[in-house]
Amino acid sequence: MDQFSYRNGELFVEELPVRAVAEGAGTPCFIYSRRTIEDHYDRLVEAFRPIDPLVCYSVKSSSNLSILRILAERGAGMDVVSGGELHRARAAGVAGDRCVYAGVGKTDDEIRLAIREGIGLFNCESEAEFENLARIAGLEGVVVRVALRINPDVDPSTHRYTSTGKKETKFGVDLERARQFFARYGRDPHARLEGLHLHIGSPIYTVDPYREALAKTAALVAQLAKDGFEIRSIDLGGGFGADYESAQSPPLARYAEAILDIAGPLHARGVRFILEPGRTIVANAGILVLRVLYTKTSGEKRFAICDAGMNALLRPSHYGSFHFIWPVAPGAELVPPRRALDPGVSGTVAQDVVGPLCESGDFLALDRQLPAKISRGDLLAVFTAGAYGMSMASRYNSSPLPAEVLVSGSRADVIRARENYATLVEHELKPTRLAIGATAAPLAETAR
Repeated sequence: MDQFSYRNGELFVEELPVRAVAEGAGTPCFIYSRRTIEDHYDRLVEAFRPIDPLVCYSVKSSSNLSILRILAERGAGMDVVSGGELHRARAAGVAGDRCVYAGVGKTDDEIRLAIREGIGLFNCESEAEFENLARIAGLEGVVVRVALRINPDVDPSTHRYTSTGKKETKFGVDLERARQFFARYGRDPHARLEGLHLHIGSPIYTVDPYREALAKTAALVAQLAKDGFEIRSIDLGGGFGADYESAQSPPLARYAEAILDIAGPLHARGVRFILEPGRTIVANAGILVLRVLYTKTSGEKRFAICDAGMNALLRPSHYGSFHFIWPVAPGAELVPPRRALDPGVSGTVAQDVVGPLCESGDFLALDRQLPAKISRGDLLAVFTAGAYGMSMASRYNSSPLPAEVLVSGSRADVIRARENYATLVEHELKPTRLAIGATAAPLAETAR
């Protein structure tokens, strides 16, 4: 359900032709639909309304300030995993107490920044981190709220790089250690251990892993109550699927229904729930638009060589992820009825969609059925690119970062200017001599 559709053989975003937006912004560029972002957020809030969660958007999925502001205007908090993401959230107008801070490697400077910004909740990943967090809170003379990230050992059946709820991952502590963790740290005077955090992976296309994880969490809550510890918040994480293929994900209401009979009684007893959605809000709200530079045939292989590849969208080469790709203006006879590996269109041939980088792994699709008539100058749309597209983009081969454009009805705004060769090297033009023995200023100080 998004605002990208073909009309008379041409792709539109809301009320604007994608071709016109791409011509104005240049390629490669990311184009986002404001209506889609708002609609997906509203649907999620409505689905989980019975437990009235604090919805903290996952900044890592797409961190542009304009996108953060849209969600902040609708009442979202922010899930951050670094000092930089917290800085973005605050710059977007989100109060610190509406932010939760996760991540396995928080630096001392990042912890101090979060404390000074009034962070709502630290999600703690280990004993060593808790001890450091409590130490710094003591030095700052404050009491911070902490949730322990637990590892419920649930298999989300997703890519091993994005599966975070199994025992063998680097995230959280296993259930067997959780009670000992509370027994050891649960009465610390500076770090108030009052919550549980679980995030089992992403994207997850079935509801059962959520139900299993929450059931284990509810059992732990009961055990901790017997030990004298009250759990005031449960952060359910995110990971809900997005439609990389048409109708691939369950409706958000189905995810909610799977856990409400467990979450409802906890909510009634005063437990506050937190959600951390990312891709389910923004993935289908964005496309990446590329221009075909050359076509090439080598043996049996046919290639569409484009002006960006893994530098703009890393997911296909990094995760083996599927993104539907189709021409922006294929003509009415080639409009696909569905976004899928087999789009249901005749007159296609297998092609590799590749980028210009000096890497064999620089591809966006391999052996993909695409219209045979694709040629130099054509624009291709890479769908479901709103999440982990620009946020994972790189300058490899000194490629300037793409532009980002936000479309609202019939209006298009450049929300991140395209880099050029001058901005590409601006941080390298004036070398400064390092004073050996001096202490570098925290990043938060240098940003002021």
